[in-house]
Amino acid sequence: MAKRKYHLHLKGTVGYWDFSADYVDYVLNKHKDEQVNVLIDSLGGSVATALSISSAFKRHGNVHVHYVGMNASAATIASLGAARITMDTNAMYLVHKCSQMVFKWDLMNADQLQQLIEDCEQAKKDLDKIDLNIAEGYARRCKKEKEDLLALMKVGGWLNAQEALAWGFVDEITDNPEDEEPKVTEEVLDFMAAHGIPMPDLPVDDGKQSLLRQIKEFLRKVYPNETNNKQTANTTTMKKTFAFVAAVLALESFGCEEGGKVEMTCEQLKDIDDRLKSLTDQAEADKATIAQYTATIDGLKSQLEAKNAEIAGLAKKPADDSKQVNNQGQGTKEPSPLQDYCGEMKEAQEMLNQLNK
Repeated sequence: MAKRKYHLHLKGTVGYWDFSADYVDYVLNKHKDEQVNVLIDSLGGSVATALSISSAFKRHGNVHVHYVGMNASAATIASLGAARITMDTNAMYLVHKCSQMVFKWDLMNADQLQQLIEDCEQAKKDLDKIDLNIAEGYARRCKKEKEDLLALMKVGGWLNAQEALAWGFVDEITDNPEDEEPKVTEEVLDFMAAHGIPMPDLPVDDGKQSLLRQIKEFLRKVYPNETNNKQTANTTTMKKTFAFVAAVLALESFGCEEGGKVEMTCEQLKDIDDRLKSLTDQAEADKATIAQYTATIDGLKSQLEAKNAEIAGLAKKPADDSKQVNNQGQGTKEPSPLQDYCGEMKEAQEMLNQLNK
C-alpha cells in the first residue's frame, strides 16, 4: 500500500510555528480546490489557535485529519472542522477541561484578598464558558449531548482508538503500515506533568529511565494499592503548575493537584526564602543607587542654574575698557571672568549629560 500524501504535518505544540493558524491557512490556500490531508500528532497547546484551525478546516470544506501517536487537549479541538477524521489503531486520544496558570505570592489585606477572590471567580466563569463551548463542539461531532461530553472532559482519561470511535470523535480506525505506535519517552512524560495532562498507562519507550522513574516503579511494586489509587486520581484532576517557583528551585516543573496541597522540603523553602531575600536586598540597593544619582543630578542642575544666572548678569554689564595693546602679538591674554564661567558651565553640562545616559 502506498503511503498517503500529507499536505500538513502538525506535530508540535498547538500555537507554535509548526502548529500555527497562519501555517495552516497558507497550506489550505495553496490547495483550495482539492482534498487536504492533515497528519496530527500533538499533546495540545493553545485553545485559541485550535479553534482558529478548526474554523479554517470547516471553511475549506474538504479536509481529512488523521491522528497518530498521542493526541490531547487543543490537538483534538483543531480537527473538529474537518470533513473526515481517522485514527491509527495504536493512537491515543484525550479530552479534558481547560486550565490556566494561577500564581499569586503576596501579603494581602482584606480588600486585596477580596479582589483576588473576585478575579479568581471571574477566571472560573471564563473557563466554564470555554469548557462549555468546547463541549458543544465535541457534542456536534459525536452527535451526543453536551452534558455527556462535559462529564468526559471532567474525568480527563485517555481513550484508545476503539473508545474514540465509540464516542464519535473519529469516523474510522485505520491500520496503515507507515503509522508507528505512540512512544512515551521521559520528555513526553515531563511535558504532560508540566501541563497538567494525565499520565497514560503505557510503558516508557526507552530503557534508560531516570532514577526518579526507577524509584516510582519500585514503589509501585512495593505498594501497588497506594500507587494505583494515585494514578487513578491523576487521570481525574488537572495539575496546576508554578513556573516561577520551579525556576527558583531549579526544577523542570512544580505543581499541585487541583484542590490539593503542596508539600515542600525545608531545603526548598530555604531556597525560596533566600531568593526572596536576595530580590529584596537588590531592590533596596537599587533604590539607594537611584537616590544617589538623583541627588547628584539635582546638585548639577542647581550649579548649572547658578552659572546661567551669573552669565546673564555679566551679559548686562558694560564691557571693560582695554588700555593694553600688544602690537607685537606676543604674550598670553588672561581669560575673562565670562570665559571662566562659560568653561565651568560647559563642564557641568557635560557631567549632567553623562549621568543622564
